[in-house]
Amino acid sequence: MERKAELIDQILKSEFDMFQTVPTLSPTACQESEGGFRLMRGSAFETWSESTLESYNEDLLQAVQEERNLLTEKYARMDDLIPCMNFNPVIDDIVKIESEWQAEARRKYPHILGGGEVCEAGGFETYLHSELETYSDQTLDLYYYDITEALREEKNLAEERYLKMSLKLGYSSLDEHENALKAQIT
Repeated sequence: MERKAELIDQILKSEFDMFQTVPTLSPTACQESEGGFRLMRGSAFETWSESTLESYNEDLLQAVQEERNLLTEKYARMDDLIPCMNFNPVIDDIVKIESEWQAEARRKYPHILGGGEVCEAGGFETYLHSELETYSDQTLDLYYYDITEALREEKNLAEERYLKMSLKLGYSSLDEHENALKAQIT
């Protein structure tokens, strides 16, 4: 477990460094809040296997050597400013599974997952597809294996990610977090 935590920390450092230099008209709140960035991205990475994390960490290290910013590329793809970077067919399979999990989690926990363009089905799919295009084929294959294993075990990794995030925020469950957000509105 210690190695996994180290990998996640290395990945988050690399990603945040890249995120800081993504060109924008004005800095976003995410770019100014490393804590929020680490909370959201770290919770997601905790659902990945160690082998997938190792491969993605290598992708990031390779990108730095090549003077590439994977996050700039992801956002450029989201805005359709650059052509597709990876035509690996597993990307569509991953997006389909993740989108189904996200939709299921959004139905159960609309206050946690609600709001924002990325939370909407098309926005989420565009976001994820654009991110996956920056991964190496090895990382894609390992990530696909992780999610197919989760499917086989009848797990919803979207819910697991949000549970990890909710626990870090001090809630005992997704239901407690959802109810607290719902109470703020009423």
